Amino acid sequence: MLKTIPFIAMTVALSAVPAVSQEAAAAAVEAPPAVNAEVAYIFNTLLFLIGGFLVMWMAAGFAMLEAGLVRSKNVTTQLFKNISLFSIAGIMFWVVGYNLMYPADWTVTNWIGELFSPKSIDPVGSGAADDGYSAASDFFFQLMFCATTASIVSGTLAERVKLWPFMIFTLILTGFIYPIEASWEWGAGWLDQRGFSDFAGSTLVHAAGGFAALAGAIVLGPRLGKYRADGRMQPMPGSNLALATLGTFILWLGWFGFNGGSQLALGSVNDAADVGRIFVNTNIAASAGVLAAIVTTQVMFGKIDLTMVLNGALAGLVAITAEPLMPTIFEAVLIGAVGGVIAVIVVPLLDRMKIDDVVGAIPVHLCAGIWGTMVVPATNPDASYGVQALGVISIGAFVFIVSYAAWVILKATMGIRVDQEAEITGLDISEMGMEAYPDFIQAK
Repeated sequence: MLKTIPFIAMTVALSAVPAVSQEAAAAAVEAPPAVNAEVAYIFNTLLFLIGGFLVMWMAAGFAMLEAGLVRSKNVTTQLFKNISLFSIAGIMFWVVGYNLMYPADWTVTNWIGELFSPKSIDPVGSGAADDGYSAASDFFFQLMFCATTASIVSGTLAERVKLWPFMIFTLILTGFIYPIEASWEWGAGWLDQRGFSDFAGSTLVHAAGGFAALAGAIVLGPRLGKYRADGRMQPMPGSNLALATLGTFILWLGWFGFNGGSQLALGSVNDAADVGRIFVNTNIAASAGVLAAIVTTQVMFGKIDLTMVLNGALAGLVAITAEPLMPTIFEAVLIGAVGGVIAVIVVPLLDRMKIDDVVGAIPVHLCAGIWGTMVVPATNPDASYGVQALGVISIGAFVFIVSYAAWVILKATMGIRVDQEAEITGLDISEMGMEAYPDFIQAK
């Protein structure tokens, strides 16, 4: 009997552990412990860095998507454009873009920031916990959004634009156009002061890129043979749908950094919970965009169109980007599904206007981006439809007008379109002098 007493005592003590743990957990929920400033600095910086390299991975997604959706004779050129635009953005955002977007002092009544003020970062070993995050991590994260804007233009103008004019326009877009319009909201400019809300950039990044692409497509004109004399549209299938699908999955993955990183903080329990919520809403909106595109293409065309289904996923992601935190899961499904439908129905509308968008970037990024921005007040009580419309119209007008002017000037001075023979032969030969699939082309 005496031998059993220690065993009984141990059993009673162990049985009390869950109750003690539950009480401690309840107390933690009621009163979260204060977060050490250094710990918050580390986690916030980590969020910027992880989010940044996930968004950087989206550059690979754009490259693969575009390589799959253009014809085989233009793949090398498209791959080159994607790596060159990312590099141009990296330099221009440092030289002028960042401080133009996030000015220490506004120079023209909150409309434009500091010109030609290269971004500096913290000296070696000099992080300050009171800053909340590393200055270098913030610069790195914000740069990726700038590069994404230029990637949108690349796909729309594929297969007929000259390389040097495209790169010059990319310099203008990433160094000046994007930083100025993004500063109006994210740089505490005039739109931000009026209550405009765009959490991760449905309009500031995606619709802005779409407006720039639309301007370029109008000035550049459609590909040869795209629209026939009888008014019918000639399909021009892409070279590799496997690559296009891979690119879509890469973009889907990168979007968790795009939206999740835009929480801008991971130093508290509430921030960590919100990042998780953003991930869920982002993923389910993309899923809804896919299913909506499947149904819509079946109804409209009698068969499922894989390319439009891929764009349905991207449109769902673009749509939820303006407000991925506040919606319930059901609301995120609706937002993403409408985005997927938009991605399908806008394509034939553009064809009727003879606006040639090779990869469908205008329906996905411009149209779904506007939808996502305008629906924000449905889930975010701090936003209003009037101010959201003001933001979309002002950003759209600025980006489109300046982009259109830039394309017109480039067309008049150096030409922006390859000649007819080069377009028929393919830009890989005329612009690059090398082919992505040399054995295949020669055998064919």
